[in-house]
Amino acid sequence: MASRRRMLLKVIILGDSGVGKTSLMNQYVNRKFSNQYKATIGADFLTKEIQFEDRLFTLQIWDTAGQERFQSLGVAFYRGADCCVLVHDVNVMKSFESLNNWREEFLIQASPSDPENFPFVVLGNKIDVDGGNSRVVSEKKAKAWCASKGNIPYFETSAKEGFNVEAAFECIAKNALKNEPEEEMYIPDTIDVARERQQKSSGCEC
Repeated sequence: MASRRRMLLKVIILGDSGVGKTSLMNQYVNRKFSNQYKATIGADFLTKEIQFEDRLFTLQIWDTAGQERFQSLGVAFYRGADCCVLVHDVNVMKSFESLNNWREEFLIQASPSDPENFPFVVLGNKIDVDGGNSRVVSEKKAKAWCASKGNIPYFETSAKEGFNVEAAFECIAKNALKNEPEEEMYIPDTIDVARERQQKSSGCEC
């Protein structure tokens, strides 16, 4: 087991400014919530070590700015992503309507090799606000949009309360893992086996 390389999984969180991207990331990685977040300038990332099926992975979560003027900074951050998380505020219809633009922007900038099957996960955040009385985006509406885009997994979350955040990121990590190319999952020990066979056949110590 010690010979297995620890894999880095890159996850990008996209959505309009103020939907709670930074709060979700901090709640998952640090178990903290603050009302004092400043608007993210450009991009920032946090990492978290996760274990799945007896293997260790480093989940690198990139929080890109939602403000339109920062979108041009995105290309380098999108490249190499293993999963993209689209976040909207269930209390703001415009943030939900923007999901399609964010999805298309990601596919253009990241240029994944198989765009049709690239893993996305959608989060409807801030379900705690006003006891749910302020929400304008129903779960049914969000799920219908996800279904129309190839059955994207959907989670309703509250970064403030920590509700469903762990479950959502567990799904995100599993989807990111599925997207990793097989050659990343090699076990160096197999090289040693081949070398031993070569030594037996030739008698040389190379």
